[in-house]
Amino acid sequence: MLGTMHAWEAVGRGHEVVHIEREAEARGASVRNFGLVWVGGRAGGAELETALRARELWEDIGARVPGLGFRANGSLTVVRDEAERAVAEAALRRPDAASRGFKLLDADEVRDVNPALRGEFAGALWCERDAAVEPRTAQRALREALTASGRYTFLAGREVREVVGARAVRDDHGDLHEGDAVVLCTGAWLGGLVRELVPDLPVRRVRLQMMQTAPLGEALTTSVADADSFRYYPAYDGPELDEWAAARPQAPVAAEHRMQLLMVQRADGGLTIGDTHEYDAPFGFDVVEDPYEHLAGVVEGLLGRPLPAVRRRWAGVYAQCTDTSRVVHRQQVRDGVWLVTGPGGRGMTCSPALAEETANEIGW
Repeated sequence: MLGTMHAWEAVGRGHEVVHIEREAEARGASVRNFGLVWVGGRAGGAELETALRARELWEDIGARVPGLGFRANGSLTVVRDEAERAVAEAALRRPDAASRGFKLLDADEVRDVNPALRGEFAGALWCERDAAVEPRTAQRALREALTASGRYTFLAGREVREVVGARAVRDDHGDLHEGDAVVLCTGAWLGGLVRELVPDLPVRRVRLQMMQTAPLGEALTTSVADADSFRYYPAYDGPELDEWAAARPQAPVAAEHRMQLLMVQRADGGLTIGDTHEYDAPFGFDVVEDPYEHLAGVVEGLLGRPLPAVRRRWAGVYAQCTDTSRVVHRQQVRDGVWLVTGPGGRGMTCSPALAEETANEIGW
């Protein structure tokens, strides 16, 4: 998605773009995620500003490209008791709470906003600015719109192998591609050419597990998170979080796999549910069942009903800056050649704004 959004930005500014993709279609983290445009949990300052700008851009692009499936559905981070509610209340006291669209709802208000949540809980932190798109089809829809411009060429099944002088690359077919600028958006691919260009790249790989169910049979009107999400997003840092986390350790399986619940309904009515975080490479080649069982239990507790049958399970790997306070690693690696990578779990949220920033920095 990061590379596709750079193409979108360049075409929108009047340029011709050759988009080189090593797969026939996107198969990495950009299609294996929730499709969340997740503003609420972002760190204050530059990261939040980037996310809010991206949210504006997503809505604008979504209006022009209906195939994105953009919807301003907001999110609910559900709390079960007073200790979790205290963390949510602290988030409301942030000076930037209004820009995130934060509001604390009681249990009845939660059910009014999202009637599918019929389980037991004390309330939820509502984030009005959160949104969602359809990750499996978004890039295809964007490419179709880009192709219609007459200034976009998509070359699939080609891998960039070499930077040749200034502003040119050679692919594994032996073809040379020259331009006014080259932008390498390499995702979780950090070896080969990337290692040659930046041997000490401050980016790591992160693996996650997720699943998708059969249709729920009713609308899940918002994205949904559980209070474990407070542990993983910087917007909730503070003494209230520390006190709650110390008094309420995660369930062993959740702690082992660094888990939180995130849940989004897909266009077909199914639920995308996750996720886990694994940082120690080499990663396993298989998925393990315990996290899925834990997530199913959490979801059923919120829905107050059995989870629909699970239809798909998968793992994905994304690239994340080792300094997690940085939104992305952007570096000029040769004359006219930039490497942009490492947004981590913020790639889907922030990619339109990150592409805009690259374009401004390069001077397109």
